[in-house]
Amino acid sequence: MTDSTDLEYSRQASWRRLMVFSLVFIVMTAAGLYTVYDQFAGRSLTFDPRLLAPGTLAALAALLLVYFLSDGLRLYFTLRALGHCLPFRTMFRLVFINLFFSNVTPMATGGGFAQIWYLHHHGVPVGRATAATTIRTVLAVVFIFSLTPVFLLTLDALEDHSITGSVGTALAAFILLYLGFFTILLFRTHWLIAPLGGLLNGLHRLHLISTARCRRWQFKARREMLRFSHSFRDYARGRPLFVGLSILFTAVFLLSLFSFPALLIHSLGYSVDYLVSLGLMVVTTFIMYFSPTPGASGISEGVFGSFFRDILSGNHLVLVTIGWRLLTIYLGMIIGLLVLQRELVKQRGTAG
Repeated sequence: MTDSTDLEYSRQASWRRLMVFSLVFIVMTAAGLYTVYDQFAGRSLTFDPRLLAPGTLAALAALLLVYFLSDGLRLYFTLRALGHCLPFRTMFRLVFINLFFSNVTPMATGGGFAQIWYLHHHGVPVGRATAATTIRTVLAVVFIFSLTPVFLLTLDALEDHSITGSVGTALAAFILLYLGFFTILLFRTHWLIAPLGGLLNGLHRLHLISTARCRRWQFKARREMLRFSHSFRDYARGRPLFVGLSILFTAVFLLSLFSFPALLIHSLGYSVDYLVSLGLMVVTTFIMYFSPTPGASGISEGVFGSFFRDILSGNHLVLVTIGWRLLTIYLGMIIGLLVLQRELVKQRGTAG
């Protein structure tokens, strides 16, 4: 009876936290859009019916289909490379569940946990589910973090922004260190175990952590690093077709994600330099990775407005910002909430 009560209390607490994060997402989003309206758009906002033209709607629908399909297929083929095969219907439900959770939890951590829970519920062991979602994320990170220094240092559109110059050079160096760390984690994991142990021992000597906690953290850190390294080796040794397709669909997913602003801008009659738009979106997404707000709300809108204010007139800037977030985030979150509710109802019915 106590276990049942504790479980019910835990569920209620989780839903309360989720509601708080959702409220923060809404408030921060509104603040970000107001910042674009006030600071970058000259307090100008006009709806343009060209966004609802049949040709525009058809192109956006096609791009949305590619976006959602490639998102599901990149994880599907990562799982196939690890030796697991789930039905397509199951995988595409997961796309929307991930979109909901990753955008209402800080640093997108909730999306990973939600996916692991969902995959485990459909028969994938927790360790493999963790490896699959992590590898899927690392593949995207490698693409984004590899391209960001190139665009930071070469895009003329970023010359007048504070993110370039010395800051841009520092960011480029940080990215190289970040990618270097992941390379060592994947291929030379044992190199990290000793420095990590030394760091924890140093915290223990400074009386910042207890002896028991020091040992426990050392064991868990070593275990998780080795598990991930072994899983990545299994992935790399998987069928080359599945490994290649997981990388290919990661690239397609990112390309479709970054193409929405260019399509919206083109539909409004602007002459779009697609490479410039693509580069600005890569840098914007890179910044979003480090946002502490749920779904990078507020920050993403502000950065987008700052980058695209010289490309769009004031009356279109807020409109395109809303359109970009609506298509890539808000729509998927709404669908994800509906899918999640259906899954929970189904689970309760099975449990009953």
